[in-house]
Amino acid sequence: MNTRRNFIKHIGLTSLGIGLSPSLFAAKLSFSKINKPIVLSTWDFGLRANEEAWKVLSAGGRALDAVEQGVRLTEADPSERSVGYGGRPDRDGKVTLDACIMDEFAGIGSVAALQNIKHPISVARAVMEKTPHVMLVGEGALQFAKEQGFPEENLLTEDSEKEWREWLKTAKYEPVVNIENHDTIGMIALDANGNLSGACTTSGMAFKMHGRVGDSPIIGSGLYVDNEIGAATATGHGEEVIRTVGSHLVVELMRQGNSPQQACEQAVKRIVKFTKNRGKTLDNIQVGFIALNKKGEYGAYCIHGGFNYAKYDSKGNELITGKSYLKANG
Repeated sequence: MNTRRNFIKHIGLTSLGIGLSPSLFAAKLSFSKINKPIVLSTWDFGLRANEEAWKVLSAGGRALDAVEQGVRLTEADPSERSVGYGGRPDRDGKVTLDACIMDEFAGIGSVAALQNIKHPISVARAVMEKTPHVMLVGEGALQFAKEQGFPEENLLTEDSEKEWREWLKTAKYEPVVNIENHDTIGMIALDANGNLSGACTTSGMAFKMHGRVGDSPIIGSGLYVDNEIGAATATGHGEEVIRTVGSHLVVELMRQGNSPQQACEQAVKRIVKFTKNRGKTLDNIQVGFIALNKKGEYGAYCIHGGFNYAKYDSKGNELITGKSYLKANG
């Protein structure tokens, strides 16, 4: 009986201590083990983008601001041929851009088939914050961007135009795995306050049909954030990601208890299954996912080897080779 009384007394005192010292209690919880802040982004150009995002995160800034600023760097770089300024055009010679952004409150904004605006990610954020809509496309997106003060400019660089004119000689459309004619910068971040946000931006497949839209501007496909669970973003062949609503699938798999790595692997295997069910081969299909959960744990997986992603946290900024369903060149 004395043992039972002592146990109850101990529990009561412990509860009282928690009530009087919430900061001490919180320090003992698993929150202290959270790896934050942290930012992930796709491909090797993610290293420089991460540097920009880290300026925001390391100062205690919001994940939403970090991901916007991070991908803007890539959008403005004409040497990155699959994103923003310098992106390869469609088969009509027009550079059309897609982007979306999502914050910790499930606020979303998106633009698709946007021309002549260098920073579609910031237009997407303006759609989220200044309109009752979540997506604007084509001429409507351009009109809105100009009304918001975004300058209109030619995005077709000399190098991209030269490649397009060379392509016109055969007009043969053959996407090549891991060649940046269809790659995206997707970025997801967890800030010091424990909140998640993500951004995704691309010029889409080189020499695509005019009007083609991939997964990148579609919330749930190219990007998804659930602030209670985690975030995911995709790169590669957008049609295959859309078919499985890939990024949402990754987050839902994490909700079921899977780690970010396990969730990415299962989502890729779902795409592989769907592809084989349609009688298609994996030869020219590449899809990669990166994911981040509320603990700051992360993972990545792709179909073909050769996919990499950048991670920046308290340990520094590094490029990581993603695990793959198939070996490189296999």
